[in-house]
This record gives sequence, C-alpha cells and structure tokens, in this order.
Amino acid sequence: MPRYEDWKKNIHFYYCVKFTLNVYSMLFSLVGLCVLCVGVYAEVERQKHRTLEGVFLAPAVVLILLGLVMFSVSVVGMVGSLRDNKTLLHMFLSVLSVLLALQVIALIIALLFQKPTTELFQKNIRQGIKHYYDDLDFKNILDYVQVKFSCCGGDEYLDWKVNQYHFCNGTGPLACGVPYTCCIRNKEPGEVVNTLCGYKTLTKQREDLADVIHVRGCIHAVNLWMGDNIGVTVGICCAVGLPQFLGILLSFVFWNLLVEMSDSVDMVDFKMLKKAGFNYSELDLAGAGWCMCLPRVGGYLPIPYAETDPEPEAETLTPALHDLDGPESFEQTQAAIFLSQSIQDQPGMDEVDNRL
Repeated sequence: MPRYEDWKKNIHFYYCVKFTLNVYSMLFSLVGLCVLCVGVYAEVERQKHRTLEGVFLAPAVVLILLGLVMFSVSVVGMVGSLRDNKTLLHMFLSVLSVLLALQVIALIIALLFQKPTTELFQKNIRQGIKHYYDDLDFKNILDYVQVKFSCCGGDEYLDWKVNQYHFCNGTGPLACGVPYTCCIRNKEPGEVVNTLCGYKTLTKQREDLADVIHVRGCIHAVNLWMGDNIGVTVGICCAVGLPQFLGILLSFVFWNLLVEMSDSVDMVDFKMLKKAGFNYSELDLAGAGWCMCLPRVGGYLPIPYAETDPEPEAETLTPALHDLDGPESFEQTQAAIFLSQSIQDQPGMDEVDNRL
C-alpha cells in the first residue's frame, strides 16, 4: 500500500482532496441554509402568536443562529477550496477547530460539574414553564419530551406551580393541575384523551400520584435514558462531532498541499509574473479551469515560452539593471531571475509530479 508521502506527489490526490472538500462545504452550506429558513419561519410565527411575556425561551432564535454559523462557515470553506485560497482555508480550519473544541469543553464541563449544570437547566425550564402557553415552540418541545420520556416538569411535577394557569391560587379548570402530557396513559387506538387527567394533582403527594401522572422530572428522565442507552448516546455525539472533524481533516490536508505547491511552477502565481513584467493576456492559462486555480504539469508560463515555441535565452528574460528605475526595480529583477530559472530548469512530467 502506498504511503501518504507518495500519494501527495500525485496530481490526482490534489484533485480528490480539493473537490471532496468543496462538496463537503457545499452540502453543509445547504443544510445551514435550510436550518436558517426554518428558524426564520418559526420566529415569524412565534412573533404572531406569542404575548408580550413570552420572550424568554425562543428555539427559533437558536435555529437562526445555528443556521447562520453553519452557512457562513461552509461558504468560506467552499470558496477557499474552489479558489485555492490559503487565507480562506486557514480561516475555515480555525473556525471549525474552535467550534469543535468549544463543544468538547462544554461536554467535559457538563460531566464534571453535573450539579451546577442541572440547576441551570432547571432554572431555564421553570422559566419556560412560566410562559408555557405564550411560546408555542417551547410548548411543543416540552410536550414531546414529557410524552417521550414519561416525565413531568424540569426537576419534578411541582414545577408547574410557577405557571399562572396551573398554580393553586387560580380559579380556572387547570388550577393546581398539570398538563395532560404528564399523565400516565395506556391509550387505545381511537380513544379520546382526557385533557383534565392531571386535575388537582399539585395538592397531592408523590405516593398518591404513582398511577396518575409521571412525577419524575424530565432532566432526570433524560439522564437515565442516556445512561441506559449508552450506544445511542455515543452515536449522537459522533454524529455531531465526526462531520466537523472530517472538515478539519480535509481542510488541514488541502491547506498543507497548497503551502507545498505555492513555490512550484505548476501553480499560477500572478503576483510573481506581474513583478516580472508580464500582463494577464500574455499567460497561457489553458487547463486552469474557470476558477483559474487548477495546477498543470509543466506549469503556467507566458505564451512565448510554452512547449510549442523555442526556448529563449535566459538573458532575454533578465532585464538590465540600468533599465530599471524606481523602488520596485530590485523586486522586478528578482522576479525575472526566478522566472528565467524556472523556465531553464523546467522538469519533465515525472519530476513535476514528484515536486507536487
């Protein structure tokens, strides 16, 4: 099996990494755009139906921020890989690395400091329960979690006392009760759900409600589920982290390739050719692609010095020092000497591949 160092010398390895990274970035930019559109739609609907108090928890805002980050970062990677731009690729690599590191740090902190993390979640969920009927997004999420994990409230079922419709000093039918999503149900197909199954449950003890509602809080229920389904938990973590790690790996490999190829005559170095006194129209860019960035065996040299034309003498490419005036004369002389040496020492196809 060939070594990695041997693969790097092959021009096909460059194309493979380049377009794999480009497709990767394009897919994630589309996913980020979809998440952003869903978040904007959810926020517009939330603004239509919520009251003035329902402003604490907004899952739509989280979706908007997530979509913006995914789309912007992916576009940077897509453009950088397409244009062989080392600056954009380095930015893409750095942002992905920082985001992945922050997620790992947050996970480690949550595992090491479980009690403060749990208290933070409890506080936020209580605030969400307080505005339960004002924010439809949070209401739908909490209802799903309570049914899925057979739980009620954040820490326990008594968290529903903070809601103005469920606290015991109220006069409505929901007073001193919990939503029907907290109830223990063995619902048969076609059976009508009793929405008042949690009536007056907040006045009773846990032992008296064992067969009526779920008294365990959703935070504890989710933690127990993750502990019992460790394989699924690890799978979710890998599904979140591995795509980001793949993007870091691809961008790192491609960025290193570009750094190694930046001194090769196979790359289109417009700055160096401009310093040597050549115009853009004088360059033979056949095969560079519409992005003007693809390498070519033999290099991109001015048209008069292509393979079909006779090679000029080295002296014709080296301008006389006395003909150069101004502060840029020294740089132009260096560029011309570098270009003439590149043409004189232009290697064959095998040697170019080895240099790549």
